[in-house]
Amino acid sequence: MTVVDRFLQYVKFDTQSDELTNMTPSTPGQMIFAQHLEQELKAMGLKDITLDTNGYLMATLPGNIDREVPTVGFIAHLDTSPDMSGRHVSPRIVENYDGGDITLNNEQGITLSPTEFPELLHYKGQSLIVTDGTTLLGADDKAGVAEIITAVAYLQKHPEIKHGDIRIAFNPDEEIGQGAHKFDVDLFGADWAYTMDGGEIGELEYENFNAAVAKVTFKGRNVHPGYAKHKMLNSIRIANQFIIMLPRWETPEHTEDYEGFYHLVSIEGSVEETVLTYIIRDHDRDRFERRKKELEHLTRKINNEFPGCASIDIKDQYYNMREKIEPVMHIIDIAEQAMRNADVTPKVVPIRGGTDGAQLSFKGLPCPNIFAGGLNFHGRYEFVPIPSMEKATQVIVEIARLIAQR
Repeated sequence: MTVVDRFLQYVKFDTQSDELTNMTPSTPGQMIFAQHLEQELKAMGLKDITLDTNGYLMATLPGNIDREVPTVGFIAHLDTSPDMSGRHVSPRIVENYDGGDITLNNEQGITLSPTEFPELLHYKGQSLIVTDGTTLLGADDKAGVAEIITAVAYLQKHPEIKHGDIRIAFNPDEEIGQGAHKFDVDLFGADWAYTMDGGEIGELEYENFNAAVAKVTFKGRNVHPGYAKHKMLNSIRIANQFIIMLPRWETPEHTEDYEGFYHLVSIEGSVEETVLTYIIRDHDRDRFERRKKELEHLTRKINNEFPGCASIDIKDQYYNMREKIEPVMHIIDIAEQAMRNADVTPKVVPIRGGTDGAQLSFKGLPCPNIFAGGLNFHGRYEFVPIPSMEKATQVIVEIARLIAQR
């Protein structure tokens, strides 16, 4: 079975995660998918297969070399983003993309166009897998799942490629920031690992945002509007005052590369109470801490004008894995060489987001991130070039071979 065959099979599983259920996995579809993969891994003859009640699936491809080499892991996540439906995904292969517009859904007038997504032109002449315009695709991260299993199957069929023990794992709920929370690093038993969860071909990432979420609550006082003078406190208006106190240009739509931001992700309010939810992001730990302090400072300013009105709750989510990777940079060197061996140009870039690898690195499993090949994740315009998935599969094989060589 090819990586494309597996991918097209896997995207049929509805595995959207849901942060509101307070369960692990957060949705039943993820366990159904994990159970399907468990049976596939058993049929392949892998060893030490475990699937726990939280939906964490692990297995081993035993080494075929007569000396001790490090155990490497490869990890991908089972869930797809809650941002758009992943039910009834109906992918389509566009053969030899010609560089023009791709009609995703003629009835609804949905088009994937290089005018809006110029990165499409990088893949002219290649075959692409696209959506039907009504769902996301699920390359994030079912492309990664397919690539890992296909690479393991290839190594099984080619015993002339020497490798040590290879551990693989598929976990739930990455898209809601909980993928590594119940990951048993000791049970996994790898010396280091790679998440196959990056974007376009060549991406190699070992830096990510430091991340926190902040909820700012404003208490108001409702009075009949006809008699409200000097009595009413409209929490919505006070919340708006808070919003405009933050730097206008330090938002996702105005930042790139290593630039951090404040991102207002939701407003829920009435005259009596309004709640703002922000995510705070910065690669630099000191700037990250200053951003949190700035929100606290602005909350105090609001309370100086409207005593007791505002309160803030800030919770850290994850940290930049760079500090855990730098002491073991040979694992980056191996990944870069593996890409070059597969005729892929490495692109070492910072992740403008998070990854399970960041949390796993802080749990004692150094875990940089490698491309899975997809683009425009989390929406109807998601697509994945088939050659990118094939190259990602080759990179996994090359990493295993290089580790055995070293």
